[in-house]
Amino acid sequence: MKINIGVVQFPGSNTERETYLAVKRAGMHPIEILWNADLKSIQQCHGYIISGGFSFEDRSRAGVIASLEPIMNILKTESEKGKPMLGICNGAQILVESGLVPGALNNQTTVALADNKRIVSGQIIGTGYFNDWANLKLSVPKKNNAFTMHLDEEEILNIPFAHAEGRFIIPKILLNELKQNGQTVFRYCDPGGKTSNEFPINPNGSDYNLAAISNTAGNLLAMMPHPERTSFGDKLFSSMKEYVEKEIHFDKVELSYQYNKEKFSKYIKSGNTKTWIVDLVITDNEAITVQNALQKRGFEVLVTKQQHWEITHSENAENILKLIESTGELFNSNKEYLSKIPKNKETHSLLTRQKEDVFCQKKFDSLTRRFKIKNLLELKRGVVWNITIKNAKFETILNNILDTNILHNPLSHECFRIS
Repeated sequence: MKINIGVVQFPGSNTERETYLAVKRAGMHPIEILWNADLKSIQQCHGYIISGGFSFEDRSRAGVIASLEPIMNILKTESEKGKPMLGICNGAQILVESGLVPGALNNQTTVALADNKRIVSGQIIGTGYFNDWANLKLSVPKKNNAFTMHLDEEEILNIPFAHAEGRFIIPKILLNELKQNGQTVFRYCDPGGKTSNEFPINPNGSDYNLAAISNTAGNLLAMMPHPERTSFGDKLFSSMKEYVEKEIHFDKVELSYQYNKEKFSKYIKSGNTKTWIVDLVITDNEAITVQNALQKRGFEVLVTKQQHWEITHSENAENILKLIESTGELFNSNKEYLSKIPKNKETHSLLTRQKEDVFCQKKFDSLTRRFKIKNLLELKRGVVWNITIKNAKFETILNNILDTNILHNPLSHECFRIS
């Protein structure tokens, strides 16, 4: 039996070659599936791997634009037939943003993959992109997942990783349910299998040391490390082959967890706070990508984006702002400039911010420690999305846009209405 595995690629994917080779090593046949492929070519595959990289340049948020592409509806339908699907790194982010993993009711987004944070002795020593090798241990019964059947129960996998947004954020109630269902598939550990939330054992600060989670049926796996880049990961692909050959299907369990998100709240600035709105000198491609994605989904909108800095001080505001501007830490005057939020009755401005912005904390530390700026009490960073809607039903349209999660993931971000 010739087993066809579709290697799904979006604009910006870049690990298809390693994925092809891993599929071939397992005795399967890789087939290139582009994001705009026709239905027949997708359906001919026995399983799928969404390859890693930077789909759509990670614009807005890693994986979110790709998760809204029409191909994901097709892959959802195929996965419901029991076909296996592995999302690696950016592919994992796409599966999480699409809601296919962990598979809540109506594919509601209930998990986030946020910015890395590297913790030593309780202190954040690093954020953002990092690449190295990590040890992973299986934390569920191996026979309950399409990708783990060939692993030994106590086996430790040494697998490379390379990502900036790989930190799993999962509400505690949901995490407990995932544990009970056997969906917390791989966890970061030391060479002896012991877990610790500190770097380098946990390279990104993930909740419960998670490196990979699955859906309840065990045929979808969202995995941040790269098993395709090493022969140490070959057992995942040989397991995938056996799953297809033997037509194995696992029982699906309905997740009871539902995330009741607040769409947004009104933005209120405190008295000792100054706000900077930063615009790009050149065209903002990220805003255009979001605009195009929304228009493809039928929203007749225009989108612009601005950087938002909230600077809280104790005194001497004018002097503090001059000092901050002179450092170049918050914006680059060669390509950015201070601006204002547009005001017209057809444009609605939403501020989105990470609930735990480790990058912003590093900026604050740099300003207060490196540049020794005194009387700076707090710094917050966000993005202002300006949505122009020329329709009387603008409130309904705005709420429907927020339901796509394209502007923010409610698990890792907060959203405020400015105007």
